[in-house]
Amino acid sequence: MFNRMITVLITIILCLVGAFMYTYYSMEPAEETTWEYHSSPEEAGFNPEALDQARAYYESLNSTAAMVVSEGKVLFSWGDVTKNTNAHSVRKSFLSALYGIEMEKGSFRTDDTLHDYDIDDQPPLTSRERRASLSNLMTSSSGVYLPAGEESWGMRLARPARGDYAPGEMFYYNNWDFNVLGTIYNNETEEDLFEHFQKRIAEPLGMEDFDIGNTTYKYENRRSRHPSYLFRISARDMARFGQLYLQNGVWGNEQIVPEEWVEESTSPKMEVPGNTIFDYGYLWWTATESPYADLKMYSAVGRYGQSIDIIPELDLVFVHRVDSNRLAFQFTRSAVNDLQRLQLLQFVIDSKIRED
Repeated sequence: MFNRMITVLITIILCLVGAFMYTYYSMEPAEETTWEYHSSPEEAGFNPEALDQARAYYESLNSTAAMVVSEGKVLFSWGDVTKNTNAHSVRKSFLSALYGIEMEKGSFRTDDTLHDYDIDDQPPLTSRERRASLSNLMTSSSGVYLPAGEESWGMRLARPARGDYAPGEMFYYNNWDFNVLGTIYNNETEEDLFEHFQKRIAEPLGMEDFDIGNTTYKYENRRSRHPSYLFRISARDMARFGQLYLQNGVWGNEQIVPEEWVEESTSPKMEVPGNTIFDYGYLWWTATESPYADLKMYSAVGRYGQSIDIIPELDLVFVHRVDSNRLAFQFTRSAVNDLQRLQLLQFVIDSKIRED
């Protein structure tokens, strides 16, 4: 009797999981959108057979959405590009844009220091650590090596010992730096960075899925007094942000992000040890090796496979997503690594019909 009940229960669970998976993978992206679409790959200058190869590779990965905008129109959107999911570290490039807007107003200077903004933590900062500048924070080279919110185990293991490096001396991908930038922004503007993102970026760009209710501060006070600022955002809204940068900060007839800041923040500032493709700008990854450097590519990148890759030489924006909020992910951690994501992007690039 007991064995029969177990068998029935397992059968019911498998049926429910099967129904969920069928519904999930059968979903089509919403048709209502203000994005313009290319009528065909050929019209956009892409080889359809080559794009089929890209799609096949995409289907072999744990990707949940991908989207390409070419010359301002959507070339393709795969998966659910409307779902607001965790952007992870792509959030840092969003904050870079907000800083650029405020920099033009004179609210901040890149040589301002932690001392200037009365920033501290527990344990207290040393006098040398307090000399770290906004530029150091934005290039993840503050020399402050303290625990921080939203740190992965890899980040914790790679963290240098406290006092090993002076500000500006060494790149270490440091969530302490990134989270403190959020604290400084809110303290000095006396407003909320999420509200500024909504008013200054999401609304002017006509983001279709963004809702401030999908943003939150995550406090991990046992690690640091400075919270992480987390965004849930859709692939198609991320594509708008990428298109804004591709257009040098202009949307319509309005200069949203200063053109000078777009250029400055996406230029390499710090060499990244062990990375053969990217160096780091002001909260952006900037390609410094072929073939991506030749295309002047720069990227906003987040854990598990999130990215906005902007390729000025091809007038193209590539967005890739892995939904880490879905229930199945909590058990499988089925991510897409950087090499897989870049291979998918390379398939897309290779499908572009070259003009001799």
